[in-house]
Amino acid sequence: MDEDDPKTLLITLTGKDRPGVTSTVFSTLAAFGVEVLDIEQILLRRRLVLGVLVTVPRDWKALRGALERVADDLGMQVDVDRGTGDNRSRPEGRSHVTVLGMPLKPAAVAAIAGRIADTGANIDRIERMARYPVTAIELHVSGADPDRLRVTLAEEAARQSVDVAVQPATLLRHGMRLVVMDVDSTLIQGEVIEMLAAHAGCLDEVTAVTDQAMHGDLDFEESLRARVRLLAGLDASALDLVYDDLELAPGARTLVRTLKRLGYRFAIVSGGFTQVTDRIAADLGIDFAAANELEIVDGRLTGGIVGRVVDRAGKAEALRRFAAEAGVAEGATVAIGDGANDLDMLSAAGLGIAFNAKPVVQRAADTAVNVPYLDSIMYLLGISREEVEAADALDGVTTPEPPLARR
Repeated sequence: MDEDDPKTLLITLTGKDRPGVTSTVFSTLAAFGVEVLDIEQILLRRRLVLGVLVTVPRDWKALRGALERVADDLGMQVDVDRGTGDNRSRPEGRSHVTVLGMPLKPAAVAAIAGRIADTGANIDRIERMARYPVTAIELHVSGADPDRLRVTLAEEAARQSVDVAVQPATLLRHGMRLVVMDVDSTLIQGEVIEMLAAHAGCLDEVTAVTDQAMHGDLDFEESLRARVRLLAGLDASALDLVYDDLELAPGARTLVRTLKRLGYRFAIVSGGFTQVTDRIAADLGIDFAAANELEIVDGRLTGGIVGRVVDRAGKAEALRRFAAEAGVAEGATVAIGDGANDLDMLSAAGLGIAFNAKPVVQRAADTAVNVPYLDSIMYLLGISREEVEAADALDGVTTPEPPLARR
């Protein structure tokens, strides 16, 4: 430390919390004319840890004695450490590291923390974002390049069966304003084309082609046209039946409802069909939508598609178009998808999230989420479940509690 640095006192108070603790401590400090430099306080199961950094008064021992008497009256413990200087500025390479577990076990936390230390980085702060239906914690990390940290932690996350997201700690995280989602197996459970194929009696054939396309082994447009041809002759009323049977991903409504309160815009971009996606968009209040249009003549599917196919490149183009229409920079967009045809869209976004995705997509995306709850995306944006529930309560809404799933 520089000899010119001011003398400081670090005061740490611990014990069972009760109303008035913080007020009592600072009333005591006020009598000694100190300057407050920093405060940190946490509460775990009614156990309080309060840390205060102040300048050293002329009679610091008298202050220590006064604080010891206050702590004794409160039934708490206090430590007063005399030193020099303020907190050190955090080094470059600041990141938000979000860990999701179902459940989150000590061994996983130890492993993630160990890998952070291996990169030479430091964990400056830890806070819980959610306890149900997943446990989500956020670590404020400094001293490591975020890209290097992301690679290191992704490997460890796979070994520990947890999800870890690494994002640079910049203002951009607070400026995310457009969320672009894939539909099939992301916003909804299952694949619409397979549901149509079940009505047409050609499910096995369609599923085989779908698997090839989603793994990137087959050109998407070619595979889509091949699958749609198998639907030729299907009564268009099957589209209504499929829509009625759709199940949204758990947490989908909570995600949209919460982020819309904050001014976010939403888009869905799908290799599926407008006859279904437009209705989903209307139901959820989605601002923008792009998908393929099935050709229907005399009330039956012809097996053709009207206009240009929304493929892998088309999804990225739609993201850019919607961002421009919304007046949002591409770097302030979030894209969520699960298949190979989402790769360009995930790459174009400021934050690309692989949601329960194929391995090729997980490797390419900025981060991967493998829990079944779509609203867990909010924890990556720094929004806690407590905040979500409080906002819902103000609007008279009960935040859904989906059944717990185990990996």
